[in-house]
Amino acid sequence: MTPPLRPTHLVINLATLKNNLAAIRARVGPANVLVMLKANAYGHGVDGVAPFIEPYTDYIGVAVLDEAIHLREIGIRKPILVAGGTLPEHVPWFLEHDLTLTVSHPAVLDAAERLSTAAGRPVKVHLKIDTGMERAQTRWYEAESLLEASLRCQHIDIEGLYTHFANSETLETPDLTKKYGYSYASDQLARFNEVLRFYEKHSIPRPRIVHTANSAAILNLPESYFDMVRPGVMFYGIYPDDECLRSVEIHPAATWKSQVVASKLTQPGHPVSYGSLWVSEKPVRTVTIPCGYADGYFRRMTNQPQVIVNGRKYQQVGRICMDQCMVNLETDPAAMGDEVILLGKATSGQQISAEDLARWAGTNPYEVMTNIAARVPRLFIQDANQ
Repeated sequence: MTPPLRPTHLVINLATLKNNLAAIRARVGPANVLVMLKANAYGHGVDGVAPFIEPYTDYIGVAVLDEAIHLREIGIRKPILVAGGTLPEHVPWFLEHDLTLTVSHPAVLDAAERLSTAAGRPVKVHLKIDTGMERAQTRWYEAESLLEASLRCQHIDIEGLYTHFANSETLETPDLTKKYGYSYASDQLARFNEVLRFYEKHSIPRPRIVHTANSAAILNLPESYFDMVRPGVMFYGIYPDDECLRSVEIHPAATWKSQVVASKLTQPGHPVSYGSLWVSEKPVRTVTIPCGYADGYFRRMTNQPQVIVNGRKYQQVGRICMDQCMVNLETDPAAMGDEVILLGKATSGQQISAEDLARWAGTNPYEVMTNIAARVPRLFIQDANQ
């Protein structure tokens, strides 16, 4: 028998994702769009998101090789860029599964050329240049040697060239600044443009797909669009930072739902949950929700979050447990089975955002979404009215 859907589950509105992608296209056209599906589609469930969105995207991006192979195994045929670092010994998997290899190190470039020569068919490559992130191997001021090496490769397909912004979120006239570092997004873009001049100097065409813009750059930095953009978190309806321009209208696609599994009157002086971190001075109705930190509802949020029960917001109380948490309804009634929303919008209009959860947890919306555990079922719907 197939067990019933858990009371705690994530509802993903695929129609919202499609609309978000259309809004991004309208902003960046004629640039193509690569949708990032790494980290289980930012926690939304890649097995449901990828087959639905494949017809509407030009390219797909992931972080690691395993994610790309999984997409091929579930039938995804669109080009897939593996953006994370790859060891030379992993290159054969790219040819076997028709994946696009990110190269930022000569050793990986050499491995791809040797394999392509032996196989008689090319590995598809995007060269990645570090313009200020200090994460990839080849930095902008040493890029010429890698580009020259790539020109000597006769058997691989150098399809793309790209970089990644360390911080394109914050708008500060006249430049986009890095909040916590030494550089500017505009500086990174200038460095990347200098790298591109290598091809002009040699009177040869640059790679077919040049791309730099992540979600924040799509919103803030139109001069970074080039041939393709790479929306990540904004594709899922979440702005990457409070300070980003809202130049594209997007809407969250995920609603995290649950139900009341226990409702009781808690007497004054009776502490709630582990550690006795919350106690009421008057009789109150508390309810138990079957969602805890093993589901991705962070323990460090204890006594901070609000939860929507039957369309109204209430305070979470007591230590968040591995599998459960408790909510104070004051004097309002509730019964077993009543609807709970941990993230998303209720029909009453009340809403809990990923930004709210991030604030309570002391993190960002990216971590909130990607930490929703695999044991939380994903339910996929197509509701154009939501």
